Amino acid sequence: MQKLISKDAVMDNQWTLLKVATGPEILQAVPGRNFIVPFKFWKLYREELNDYGGNIAIWLNSDEDISEIGNALHSLPLIALNFPVFSDGRSYTNARELRQRYEYKGEVRAIGDVLRDQLYYMAQCGFDSFELRNDQDTDLCLNAFEDFSTNYQATIAEPTPLFRRR
Repeated sequence: MQKLISKDAVMDNQWTLLKVATGPEILQAVPGRNFIVPFKFWKLYREELNDYGGNIAIWLNSDEDISEIGNALHSLPLIALNFPVFSDGRSYTNARELRQRYEYKGEVRAIGDVLRDQLYYMAQCGFDSFELRNDQDTDLCLNAFEDFSTNYQATIAEPTPLFRRR
């Protein structure tokens, strides 16, 4: 099972990441479970997913556009942003856009190649849960949020830059 940090604590993951699917019938095999489905899958089978008994969330790859979600954005309880490799930083921008531009209030989760060194910065951009890579030590990862005592620049977590706080 993937390790999940949410709200600065290790949590049980209540969501199943659906990585490969041919159609919405796969969801009926395990009724009532909460699924995070790929954005393309969600777009193709949106009507069928409305009838599903569990919760449905989406995950966006770093090259997919948030604006394509449209009015359904605020009805989604969770949006997962994928880091295909740790060096691909586009999901940082997507998290910040979700929080600032679209005023998304639901959970924003980092998935994929998520490493300890990124956690503090991800939290500053608006992520509030982190599905860690399997080789990451959760206890060490929890300490990542204390790596820095303050930021110079404005962030989602602290919108006032340091020079305005003095």
